[in-house]
Amino acid sequence: MADGKLMFGATPRRVSGLPPAAATPAPAGRTAPAGVMAGDLPWTVLIVDDEPEVHRITELALAGFSFAGRGLEFLNARSGAEARQYLSDHDSIAVILLDVVMEHEHAGLDLVRWIREDLGNTQVRIVLRTGQPGQAPERDVIASYDINDYKEKTELTSRKLTTLMYSCLRAWRDINALEANRRGLTLIIQSSQDLFRQQSMETFTLGALEQLAALLQSNRGAFFGTLDGVALHRPGTGRALTSIAGIGRFRSAGDIDLEQVLPPALYRILEEMPLAEGILHHDTSVMCIFRSYSGSVNILFLDGLEHPAQVDSALVQVFSRNIAIAFDNLEMINTIDATQRELLQRLGEAVESRSQETGNHVRRVAELSWILARAAGLDVRAADVIRQASPLHDVGKIGIPDAILHKPGKLDPEEWEQMKSHVEIGEKLLQGSDLQVIRCAASIAGNHHERWDGKGYPRGLAGEEIPLEARITSIADVFDALSSARCYKPAWPKDEVFAYLQAQRGTQFDPRLIDLLFENTDQIDELYARLKDPT
Repeated sequence: MADGKLMFGATPRRVSGLPPAAATPAPAGRTAPAGVMAGDLPWTVLIVDDEPEVHRITELALAGFSFAGRGLEFLNARSGAEARQYLSDHDSIAVILLDVVMEHEHAGLDLVRWIREDLGNTQVRIVLRTGQPGQAPERDVIASYDINDYKEKTELTSRKLTTLMYSCLRAWRDINALEANRRGLTLIIQSSQDLFRQQSMETFTLGALEQLAALLQSNRGAFFGTLDGVALHRPGTGRALTSIAGIGRFRSAGDIDLEQVLPPALYRILEEMPLAEGILHHDTSVMCIFRSYSGSVNILFLDGLEHPAQVDSALVQVFSRNIAIAFDNLEMINTIDATQRELLQRLGEAVESRSQETGNHVRRVAELSWILARAAGLDVRAADVIRQASPLHDVGKIGIPDAILHKPGKLDPEEWEQMKSHVEIGEKLLQGSDLQVIRCAASIAGNHHERWDGKGYPRGLAGEEIPLEARITSIADVFDALSSARCYKPAWPKDEVFAYLQAQRGTQFDPRLIDLLFENTDQIDELYARLKDPT
């Protein structure tokens, strides 16, 4: 798409009402047939017949035809093999006028089956034409093949061809409108299946853009999803607009310069405070501005529409209001999720502060746990649960006296037994919750001092008897404890930390997880550069 107009590929095509020499220039240079609006793209019709005269007569009979302000362009195939190539190269073909008998008696029928079953194209309208109806009886063909009409070539007068083309193009346009809406709705449904993910707002918004694009161009019937669009968001307490998701030329855009992207008339409106709600049209663009109940402003901008002034504003307003409600729900879920994360992290930091350790310890343990969980094959949600729960691995230390926690030297046997009890204290503190994150935290708190060889505490579990979340957090905790300074020791050099972990592979630690740790040292180095302890 360029300057809001869709460009054809390099394949020469003839346009109804134009001489052959005028068919190859770009759309902007075409002279539209009578009754066809300038700049509108023609409907593509594929004629498949081994008789050249049939091609000529068909094009002559449909000369000057237009539907919804658009003319016709023709592709010509002399065989089933040539038609397959056209259909593989062009996804814009709306109607196929198909001869039954070509290379062999059932060449046309074989092509129908290939289109529907192998190519998977259920949208294109297929009209079988035959000069020998006895070789392919109408009743048998219609019952056995997914075609849309069956005609004898002697029936196809100019009037009947025109009627046929109207019905086929209406059906193709409406089927594509439904398909475009289905794609957008699918994106929204997929995003709602896992709102726990950080990317859920982006996915949901992308679905909203796809839905709105389908809604605004539902009467176009061509190349759905080719509009350029971006979704912008401004929090209730802020002024700056940020992009959430985009389609077309905005799909890969990060931070965009709105002044360069939007038409000046629309950009000036965005600079106003307070920003008015509504639906605005400008040239080929539509901008929908709606405010959610939380006070945030959401904007959907689409460019490349053929007739934006004809948009059903009432329908778009209903759509925008529903999207605003969905945005509110997503923001509320994200706020709850962020609150839970911060509370768990701050609680973990409060516990660690009693041991005179920095808050960055629990942050690093959380991020190390995330790295290991993802490397171990856990999905994003499961890994994020461990990341949120791991800061509470030592929550039971709130029950350990300061004299033991802060003792700089080695603990005596009685003190060591008391220190070991922190795992049971933490597990009991967190048990009984219905929340997945808290249940995971209880498992980690109670099992992160178990050993792969069964010589850990409190239960002496071995191997995979130890919950995976506890095995992951155990490695993350020891790695950071060795890599960081404590009241009783300096930080170990990096090579000594890795040497210790390698030595404990298969004894203290899960050997597979240790291997995964060594495979992800680049991520670990980046983490420690980002979350350094204060000096």
